[in-house]
Amino acid sequence: MRLDNSFEAPAPPEQVWALLNDVPRVVPCMPGAELVGQVDETTWKANVKVKLGPIAMTFAADVRQEEADATAHRMRLVADAREARGRGMAKANIETTVNPSGSGSTVDIATDLDLSGAVAQYGRGIVKDVAGQLTKQFADNLRAQLADSPSGAADEALPPPAAKPVSGLRLLLRALLGRFRRKEG
Repeated sequence: MRLDNSFEAPAPPEQVWALLNDVPRVVPCMPGAELVGQVDETTWKANVKVKLGPIAMTFAADVRQEEADATAHRMRLVADAREARGRGMAKANIETTVNPSGSGSTVDIATDLDLSGAVAQYGRGIVKDVAGQLTKQFADNLRAQLADSPSGAADEALPPPAAKPVSGLRLLLRALLGRFRRKEG
């Protein structure tokens, strides 16, 4: 399924681009994500923790940077994730582009997502709504990182935030509420 999301960042494209390429700082911006290792300059290992009510899942993900165009501020990542207990898998091709917008930047994220196993049981609309909520939280965390380091450069004094499991139930409820509001309007 195709997921398209975007958000505004209060910094010039060069600064946002620099932060998006600082993997140790940007991975913890994604709710529930934790960087666990670097294989080489373009490949990383991460864990993503998701809690759906009483059910907690941990996904081990291999992330590869397939393309990075610093001039166009565009990158393409491929992520392969599998749930630790074998309850599902996900494969994502993620293209991120940073463009100037007013006094800041617009970050566009286009994701081709393929889910299998238990995680695939959620409807397409719910997955899109939850992805929108995750993108909003990611954007908020990214903005906080930009505010903490106005130059956009890696700052050794600022450790990345600790990963907390993303509450899938809360995200699911927000997504359902959003769908309900759109149907009323």
